[in-house]
Amino acid sequence: MRSSRPPTMNDVAAAAGVGLKTVSRYVNGATNINQELSERIGAAIEALGYRHNLAAASIRPGRSSKVIGLIISDLANPYYSVLARSVERVCTEHGYLLMSASSEEDADRHRLLVDRLVAQRVDGLVVVPPRQATTAWATSTIVHVPMVLVDRPTGPLESVEVHTVLADNAGGATRATAAMLAAGARRVAFLGDSLELYTMRERLAGYHRALAEADLGGATGTGPIEPIVSDGAHSVEDAAAVVEGFLASGEVDAVFAANNRAAIGAVQAFAMAGRRLPLVGFDDFEAAPLVTPAVSVVAQDVALMGRVAAETLLALIAGEAGPPVSHTLGVRLELRGSER
Repeated sequence: MRSSRPPTMNDVAAAAGVGLKTVSRYVNGATNINQELSERIGAAIEALGYRHNLAAASIRPGRSSKVIGLIISDLANPYYSVLARSVERVCTEHGYLLMSASSEEDADRHRLLVDRLVAQRVDGLVVVPPRQATTAWATSTIVHVPMVLVDRPTGPLESVEVHTVLADNAGGATRATAAMLAAGARRVAFLGDSLELYTMRERLAGYHRALAEADLGGATGTGPIEPIVSDGAHSVEDAAAVVEGFLASGEVDAVFAANNRAAIGAVQAFAMAGRRLPLVGFDDFEAAPLVTPAVSVVAQDVALMGRVAAETLLALIAGEAGPPVSHTLGVRLELRGSER
């Protein structure tokens, strides 16, 4: 019968008839232990139900918890699900466990999650900062653990020096908007989320750039192109309502949906109205190729973003990374027919 208290390495050593140091080497992955001793230790561990306490071990200088923390915006969003899966794969390949949590774009919840993960002595953090976060959380966090930011910089001030992995948001938005202008649209609307988000600000800048370049090139031949900006689409339902308004007003020729939820909302509004406008979205989504016409998108390699972030963090933990840099990953424009 097992004791009511958790078994210790001393218990394993006594049951196996070996020294404590030998048990310690075994549970920490040493491979140069006599096979007979290894089998005795393994049998004792199974019989006693012993589990190595990595959290306690990590308190000792130079020891690791072998746990990485990941804080994203919303795990229900397919974008972040792909990101989390990619980070987890890299962690698993290197013997780390990944702990994931969602901030839900709440700055207070985000700070609490960071504090809890640091208190759990994770070896490092991969973080998507929430929309209203200041830089204070990052300044205090990087003192305690290695950290890599992904998708967005630290916050509105974006001034903390930390490794960051981003996508070419502005460039992708410029190409998406230009594709619809080239197909004959003139009044292209920007449909996006709050401009408190770094990604939205970058994509709006790219949208404006496309309009300005079309003016300079005389693409329309009828004078300056006026921007039409809606930045209140926080959900699919919000986006659908805005697009319903575009259809009713007749003042919009085409829609640049600045994230996947905005694009899905636009498709829903088109289906309800029985008519559509040219559309290009930023971020691919599973149903995009399945509707008619298939939705054209600016596609990010989200899996690559997660892999680069995780590999950069592991290099930081190993002391092999250089000074903080910002990695900007390319995007690709996939024209499937909805841009016309």
